[in-house]
Amino acid sequence: MDQNLQNKEMRDVIEMECDNEMVLEFDALSKNESFARTVVAAFAAQLNPTIEELADIKTAVSEAVTNCIIHGYDNKKGKIKLYCAITGDELAIEISDHGVGIENIPLAMEPMFTSRPELERSGMGFSFMDAFMDELTVNSTVSNGTTVRMKKRISTT
Repeated sequence: MDQNLQNKEMRDVIEMECDNEMVLEFDALSKNESFARTVVAAFAAQLNPTIEELADIKTAVSEAVTNCIIHGYDNKKGKIKLYCAITGDELAIEISDHGVGIENIPLAMEPMFTSRPELERSGMGFSFMDAFMDELTVNSTVSNGTTVRMKKRISTT
């Protein structure tokens, strides 16, 4: 797929019009997981989130990026795309890879399910994302990759 078309589709899915947005692409390396969550936290800071809201966002991003690295690419070379948009008091995040994809999304989203039991993974990544964010959507195609979309409304009190 054309890179510009893919980026446009990514942005169109999250928000047609937003107040601010950013796009980032980085290597699927475990050392970049902390980079991704820090970037999203810095971007979200303009909404003046509470410490708890910021921790929720960082945890969800960390889980999504780790899933790309461990499950999507099996610790092999690949790219992760991160898109964030702010509309009003809402932060939208999209994290995608072009890895192996998920064959059975409902099963993968079950608490304690892991496709990599030999790595002693807890199988709680999607559960954490769902618990810490207001909305979670997962789309995947086997052999083409996975896209995780999350939204979090920031309290304005």
